[in-house]
Amino acid sequence: MAKSRNASVWPWLGLAALILLIDLFTKVLILGYYRLGDSTTITSFFNVVRVHNSGAAFSFLAGAGGWQRWFFTAIGIAAAIFITWMLRSHSGQKLFSFALACILGGAVGNVIDRVVHGYVVDWLDFHFGFLSGFFHGGHFPSFNIADVGISIGAICLILDEILRVRKSR
Repeated sequence: MAKSRNASVWPWLGLAALILLIDLFTKVLILGYYRLGDSTTITSFFNVVRVHNSGAAFSFLAGAGGWQRWFFTAIGIAAAIFITWMLRSHSGQKLFSFALACILGGAVGNVIDRVVHGYVVDWLDFHFGFLSGFFHGGHFPSFNIADVGISIGAICLILDEILRVRKSR
């Protein structure tokens, strides 16, 4: 029984690896073709930029003096270990495992950035006028593919929990 459970974890780890590879590939392109602060307008609401984030989401603790690099790296490594263990234990739960795999791929992508560069490379810049009251110039904080994976995973975790609670009623 344990053998089949372990074998079924591989598709989820494969999904995490795919997210990681896409994230790393796009960051290599940005680092290779853009200097810090460069921007290319793609549409009226989307730019490709090069931003360095030494903090966490929304640049939380970005100016904390450097200790946050290792703090967020340690959290990312601990999360990756815990998520891998959870995937092995729950690989038959499709939505839950999909969510964990998305988060795992994103977390590892951002950990690699922190270890290699000391910051996370962000490059997706969406901006809308209605966001002006919340963000400078209506620009949502820049992000990357790893962040997309983490966000999709978080949404799917919430959805999985809602569905689980409804099913138990």
